[in-house]
Amino acid sequence: MAAWVKGLGLTTRPLLPVVQTWDLDGRRWVRALRRSPVRVVFPSGQVVERKPSSGKQPRRAETEANPEQRPKQPLQVSRSQTPCTWEESGLRYDKALPGDRRLSSVMTIVKSRPFREKQGKILLEGRRLIADALKAGAVPKVFFFSRLEYIKELPIDKLKGVSLIKVKFEDIKDWSDLVTPQGIMGIFAKPDHVKMTYPETQLRHLLPLLLICDNLRDPGNLGTILRSAAGAGCSKVLLTKGCVDAWEPKVLRAAMGAHFQVPIVSNLDWETLPSYLPTDTRVYVADNCGLYAQAQMSNKASDHGWVCERRLSKLHKYEEEEEEEDDREPGASKAWLPELEVQRYDSDWTEAPAAVVIGGETHGVSLESLQLAESTGGKRLLIPVVPGVDSLNSAMAASILLFEGKRQLRVRAEHSSRDGRCH
Repeated sequence: MAAWVKGLGLTTRPLLPVVQTWDLDGRRWVRALRRSPVRVVFPSGQVVERKPSSGKQPRRAETEANPEQRPKQPLQVSRSQTPCTWEESGLRYDKALPGDRRLSSVMTIVKSRPFREKQGKILLEGRRLIADALKAGAVPKVFFFSRLEYIKELPIDKLKGVSLIKVKFEDIKDWSDLVTPQGIMGIFAKPDHVKMTYPETQLRHLLPLLLICDNLRDPGNLGTILRSAAGAGCSKVLLTKGCVDAWEPKVLRAAMGAHFQVPIVSNLDWETLPSYLPTDTRVYVADNCGLYAQAQMSNKASDHGWVCERRLSKLHKYEEEEEEEDDREPGASKAWLPELEVQRYDSDWTEAPAAVVIGGETHGVSLESLQLAESTGGKRLLIPVVPGVDSLNSAMAASILLFEGKRQLRVRAEHSSRDGRCH
């Protein structure tokens, strides 16, 4: 074999393993895998010398059997972060290097509702919203920020044990939902309304007025409603199953910090919801549709439109089933639709603790909400609108009713105070 290789014009070390030869442009080439030739002689007579490597290299089989015989090479540590220290506070933070994927990996999953419900984590963005959350007692887990000044604005005692990661502003901008990103994002444990601390000014202005959101699915509407509830002084907001997640980024953005000003209880079913209502609470439904409401309105009411002419499309199903049941079994008992008294929204309806039900714009209020209103002695509240106008949206109707309830309670308080001074 060595003589054959030598005949090709290559001088090699003894026992060179040749694995492949081929003919290209009249020249013979040899390819070897395990050893390099020390001298190459081409057909033209050109000689190329190669210096052998210094020292004897262990064979591959030997190095696999004895890893200690492998030539030692400097350890290459791929770091995606650089530890830094905030000298004034002693807190440590990581400075993310190119290739750090912690921000992208977290943002990919934290915006999904299944993750928020399973892991109990939420995403807050913006300096003011994060400051409100910390003040209310929300527990932070991780902060991503582009400038150290943003972290310095936060209470130092709230940052102990929190992972602080400094990233590029461009990275935050890529994942931000804000039109103008503020350079800081926080991952928090999902707040519990029982453990939250709400502002003193908010607590002083609380009213015996609650809001029940029934199957609200639009994030913008729910966020606006929460903001109105906080502004009106609602003591609590209850969300039934089927509502959009109150901690979704779009809801948080529309609510403008209302999540940390008014207690929010989510994902309630109608069987357990009454336990969250104060004693003697009357439930009122923001709705005017259905056969009974039309029958109870006076002839003058036909001159006015009313909020949401299609709000009870979901309940029409029950009315149709009732008619089918009558045709099929004349002697059987009917499926009933609660007969609630109808009154204008500006009539007095706050003589007792009140809860207002706002339904979604697609299906309106549920049958369960009407049943709860009937069992508590509540009514339907109607908002007159100009004829030809389809409806007011849920957020607008909720704002009108809540601030009307606030006005009525303020007037009643003034009358009571005046009567007390007279006596």
